[in-house]
Amino acid sequence: MAKVTLLAYTPEPEKTVAAAAKLCYSPSSIDTVMEGLTEEKTSSFVHMLAEIGHESPIEHASFTFGLEGVSRSLLAQITRHRIASYSVQSQRYVAEHSFEYVVPPEIEAIPQAREEFLAAMEEDQRHYERLTALLQEKHKARLLQEGKPEKEAERAAQKQAIEDARFVLPNACATKLVCTFNARSLLNFFSHRCCNRAQWEIRDVACQMLALVKEAAPHIFEKAGPPCLRGGCPEGKMSCGKAAEVRRRFGVTP
Repeated sequence: MAKVTLLAYTPEPEKTVAAAAKLCYSPSSIDTVMEGLTEEKTSSFVHMLAEIGHESPIEHASFTFGLEGVSRSLLAQITRHRIASYSVQSQRYVAEHSFEYVVPPEIEAIPQAREEFLAAMEEDQRHYERLTALLQEKHKARLLQEGKPEKEAERAAQKQAIEDARFVLPNACATKLVCTFNARSLLNFFSHRCCNRAQWEIRDVACQMLALVKEAAPHIFEKAGPPCLRGGCPEGKMSCGKAAEVRRRFGVTP
């Protein structure tokens, strides 16, 4: 199960957004733009932006998450959301001895499938360890021949070895990352990834992220989630056909 942590976010995110919006629509100066922004006026500005579709002020609030227990498969999906920043635990510098992995629930549910999956992970681990050892031996010999001290050669050889040995690691291999989104990008992310048609792992991560930011900025993310919460499903023939069920799950009344 993925673990999602909200590590940091813009202080008073909704007030920051409201101040940006206020500057757009009033003669306020920079020195006074934050003045008079009560909770009521702040929420009014945020709701007005949603109603008129003026989304750029929302970009001034950002949220930083820590993700762990997620697969490299998820990493390939989440980084498609390009208006965000990512820092990922590197397989070039961190050796994957006894690597952890994510087991898909559908595989976990079938004993024979789970057994086959675990056997594949064990085999991948053996290949990784063997490749690392063979490459490290080669690199160390070369580095010693070049005059490197033994300890230095050992460290450099291991780094060079795991850089290539990692190619045998599976998509299931677990990783950790820190990612930062602005609020506008998050709204787009939630529309795509909280949807029933999103892959199960990234959907779980997106829903955890949404729950966390709703606590920090409830007005900004009041209507966040899959598009069917706000109207009809845009997926056409690809729709899951379960809009009513999805609305109930997200606590949206008809």
